[in-house]
Order: sequence, then C-alpha cells, then structure tokens
Amino acid sequence: MDTNEISNKFFLPAAVIVAGLFIAGAVIWSGSHPAQAPGTTGPGAAPTIAVNIKDVKTDGDPFIGKADAPVTIAEWSDYQCPYCKEFEITTLPQIIQNYVNEGKVKVVFKDFPFLGPDSMVDAEYARAVWTLYPAQFGAWRTTLFTQEPQENSMDAAANLAFVLKVTGSVKGIDVNKIKADVTANQAAYDTAINADKTEAANFGIQATPSFVIGTQMIAGAYPYATFQAAIDAVSK
Repeated sequence: MDTNEISNKFFLPAAVIVAGLFIAGAVIWSGSHPAQAPGTTGPGAAPTIAVNIKDVKTDGDPFIGKADAPVTIAEWSDYQCPYCKEFEITTLPQIIQNYVNEGKVKVVFKDFPFLGPDSMVDAEYARAVWTLYPAQFGAWRTTLFTQEPQENSMDAAANLAFVLKVTGSVKGIDVNKIKADVTANQAAYDTAINADKTEAANFGIQATPSFVIGTQMIAGAYPYATFQAAIDAVSK
C-alpha cells in the first residue's frame, strides 16, 4: 500500500469518562474536554491561540491520509492519555470517514508523552511501527489506544509486555523486527519525540490531545462538530 494513501479502518466504538487530569498544573480537564481557559470565547468554547499549521513541522511524523491532502490536522497526544483515547475511538473515526478517506484531510500524529516513562516507550514503538510498517500504523495506533489500561497502572516490564503483545496482534507486523528497530534507533526516536514536545511548548500547548487546524488550536477531546467546523472553515 502506498504510504500516501494510508487510512485507518480499524476504529472501534467506545466511550471513556475519567477523573480530572492535570497537565503541569496549567489546564484542568472536565468531562471530555478541558474547562474554559484564557483565550476562549463563551462557556465551554475551545481555546483559540495564535497558531498556523504552516508553522508546524510535519516531515517525518506518522500520518494518515494523502500526503498532498489540501487540509492538514496536527495532533499532539500521549498514548496513555484517556482523553486522547476518547478522541481516537469516538471522534477520529468520523473525521476519517468524512474527510481522510475522501482525500480532503491528512492527520499528522505528533508526540507529547508527559505521563511518565511508559508513555515514552509507547511513543518509541509508534515510531518503529511507522518506520517499518507505515500501512499498519493506523491499525496499530487504534489497537493500542483501545486496549490501553489506566495510565501508569503497570510497571515498566508489564507495560513493555503489553506494547509487544499489541504490536504482535496487528496483522502484517513482525513484532521481533519492531523490537529490534527500537533497540537500534531508540536515541534517534527519542530526539524526534522530544522535538515534538518542544514544538508543542513553543505553541503554548498545555493539554493532550491538542490540535492545530489552519490557524485554530483546539485543546481537548471536543466532539466531532468542533472539528468539522474547523476543517470546513479552512476548506472554503
């Protein structure tokens, strides 16, 4: 499969409602999206910060959709983040169906692992899957999010075993090759992951998931309608 035509058709319906999540003490999460913060307009509005997708580095990061799709969405996430999981399994499938599969949108996945060492391991394995099996990346990502337990609920050995089990369960992926690739390229992957985190900080991102669409930032797992409006605004 051409990596420029990658799309994800393995999303499973689910709903996740979790307790409040604190990120650097800066943003308090409530329900499925963050509470109102500076830069918002109206109760519950998505924060608006001066950004531009043209300033986001996307080369080398995993993505789904056509490489030359007219609209790019950049998402910063942590594989252990419950709100990232909610977006992944409830909202992203609708974006894929209505925009990605139609060739209208490319979604670029950027790393912001902040919940601890396990999040970093997850991100490293994501990089390896993208490097060796880009056509399977979407299925792998969704499988990991769908099966991911509560954050930091496992020790390091158990988390690695979990990631390896998920990786080996995705059709078309040789888990031994992935494991060897992470061992060989861990330093390079860590550099790329940390670059994503630094970029997020430079944009003022304080929450996961956070998105840049056109000149709009959406901080939180907002419903599909929020993303639909943002995509349509830059598609005109």
